[in-house]
Amino acid sequence: MDTTPRDEELWKLAQRRAHFQRSLVSYFIINAFLWIIWWFTSAQNENYHGIPWPAWVMVSWGLGLVFQYLGAYGGGKQNLADKEYEKLKKERDNSL
Repeated sequence: MDTTPRDEELWKLAQRRAHFQRSLVSYFIINAFLWIIWWFTSAQNENYHGIPWPAWVMVSWGLGLVFQYLGAYGGGKQNLADKEYEKLKKERDNSL
């Protein structure tokens, strides 16, 4: 067993990524189930030409997943601030 202490920042990032991956699997399984329900129930109403109701679920939940992905893989606010700080520091050092 590894006895080295955990890097808390990396541990939190790993947890966010694992949570996103579980959410993504749930998204596909549940939405597939909803589309199957829609498919069998819409066969009774052939005159309906609107947007299928599972599409609304997919879009709204998918938008939430995009934000969850950005939080897990796109870098957080702190990472962006660190990058911007380093960029400004290089610009300042180059101008001196």
